[in-house]
Amino acid sequence: MNGDSLVRPEWSRVRLAYFLSAPASFLILLIYVLPILAVFMISFTDYSLVYDGFSFVGLDNYKQMFTDRHFLTALQKTLIYAAIFIPGAFVLPLVLAIAIQRRRRFRSILEVLYFMPVTSTLTAMTLVWRALLDSNQGAINNLLVGLGFGKVNWLGDGDVVLISIAMVSVWGIIGFNMVLFLAGLTAIPKNLYEAASIDGADHPLDRFFQVTWPLLAPTALFVSVNTLVTAFKLFDTVAVLTRGGPDRASEVYLYLAYLEGFENFNMAYACALSLVFLTVLFLVAWLQTRLGDRRRTHA
Repeated sequence: MNGDSLVRPEWSRVRLAYFLSAPASFLILLIYVLPILAVFMISFTDYSLVYDGFSFVGLDNYKQMFTDRHFLTALQKTLIYAAIFIPGAFVLPLVLAIAIQRRRRFRSILEVLYFMPVTSTLTAMTLVWRALLDSNQGAINNLLVGLGFGKVNWLGDGDVVLISIAMVSVWGIIGFNMVLFLAGLTAIPKNLYEAASIDGADHPLDRFFQVTWPLLAPTALFVSVNTLVTAFKLFDTVAVLTRGGPDRASEVYLYLAYLEGFENFNMAYACALSLVFLTVLFLVAWLQTRLGDRRRTHA
């Protein structure tokens, strides 16, 4: 009797937990799982938006990637952009977080100012950046001319356009990563810095590498993974600023998938591109997390 009385409340709590989590589970299934399954199935067909019906083609869409020069070029452009974007989106927020944490006056104002790009509409802000980067009347070129430099064709030069897009993207994420680093820095006990000073770590760089960086490792790992994912998810900025130009110089991976699906109407090939993108992104993020955990464990 006593056993039954103990089991019933436990079973009631389990049923209540399932009942409360059911709406969220249903939404996750509807919004995330089912679309991924649909993309997976369509990628093995020749489905197009302009023709009725479709047929099973097996791995033809995946084989096409290895012979599609636009796919290889888009992958290369994405990797170049990521190599420019990731260091800036990681180092600059870290430096700003350390600088702001040490300030007592105007700290809240600075935090709000740096975080404002995160709260802004990306498309609207990208339009503002397109005006600022205009090769003729843009404020940035006017400033360069005023300083004695020549004008730069920020969005029309194939050698510069990825740098311009990376600059806009770093501006958009810098506040978010800075807040994450600030949260990690705030959690570090002050007495550890005092103990490091007693041990002879008087220089700020010594305190950073002996105290700050080891204790900031979990936050740094999260920021690095999030920044990596953001780098490979580049689409909106390209769609508004350059539309893949000039001469496909800024046609990154996701923009190529968009062109194949909604301009060339080859939806099956676009699904295959998207599925490969998700798989590679998951594997890279997983590997980065495992390596970060292993370093932290050995440390």
